[in-house]
Amino acid sequence: MCNFMGYRVTIDQFIRLKQLEKELGTLAAMDALVSGFSYGNWQVVTAKGMNDIELREMHWEFIPVWINDGAQLREARKQGIPWLNATSEKLLDSRMFRDAALKRRCLVIASWFYEWRHYKPMGAKKENAYPYLISLPGQEYFYMAGIWQPWVDKSTGETIDTFAIVTTKANSLMEKVHNTKKRMPTILTEDLAYDWILGDINEQRIKEIAGFQYPAEGMAAQTIQKNFKALPNPIEPYHFAELPPLV
Repeated sequence: MCNFMGYRVTIDQFIRLKQLEKELGTLAAMDALVSGFSYGNWQVVTAKGMNDIELREMHWEFIPVWINDGAQLREARKQGIPWLNATSEKLLDSRMFRDAALKRRCLVIASWFYEWRHYKPMGAKKENAYPYLISLPGQEYFYMAGIWQPWVDKSTGETIDTFAIVTTKANSLMEKVHNTKKRMPTILTEDLAYDWILGDINEQRIKEIAGFQYPAEGMAAQTIQKNFKALPNPIEPYHFAELPPLV
């Protein structure tokens, strides 16, 4: 699942989607490493009318409407029920996700995401988890399919916009990296990204786009240090002598 991601900040402070362009402005919420389990904010792209887009900062955690307040939400988290991802195969069958999939689709911006490969080295007693940085070579950033909805804390009246990243079955590369659950975020081509938020698409097309597998040959996977979350440069490549290459 996609629970960790990052963004590369450069001089080019614009994002583009076909003929549309928007200035990023502040990138306070976009860092080289963000954990979904910090339940913070991230910038996403939504439709603005029929022919335009806008950047909005949203809370990364799709909070269902039956969660009444912050206390109930924190209790749900303790029970291991994070709503960071939404499974593409269940989007339109889910009481929680269906309305958002039909009416409130968004694009989640990232330059890379992080995933773990499990492998048992010779002589080891159990499998070890090795972190990988996944990127799209030649692309400064890419779009992942997302869905969003507003949530109201009934104890305070506060309303926040929340989102989840849509995931799909792993392609041939991600099957080798995420070799336990064999999932990956639904990374979209520019045309599919445009259709996802601006196209007049029916339920069948929503299913098709949500389940799209970005081609493995357009992606790259690089091992990084196991303690990458504590490093000033979490994306620095690292070689594990005991780990066979992805083949």
